[in-house]
Amino acid sequence: MTATTTTTEPLTAADRCDRCGAQAYVRVVLPTGELLFCGHHARAHADAYADLATHVQDETDRLLAEHGAGAL
Repeated sequence: MTATTTTTEPLTAADRCDRCGAQAYVRVVLPTGELLFCGHHARAHADAYADLATHVQDETDRLLAEHGAGAL
């Protein structure tokens, strides 16, 4: 039996979006593992994971602080 572990540690620059490889700002924890998304792909796929996720760690508020209003 394989145990699946998930974390809610803060996301870092090393965490990359599973769709495009950009820096991840959202971690979606699912019963079978987790997905990482940039802000754009988190918004684009929110409807698909909203009912399946056991936890969503959203750090997109950091985009404004780190990159200014142009990042939104």
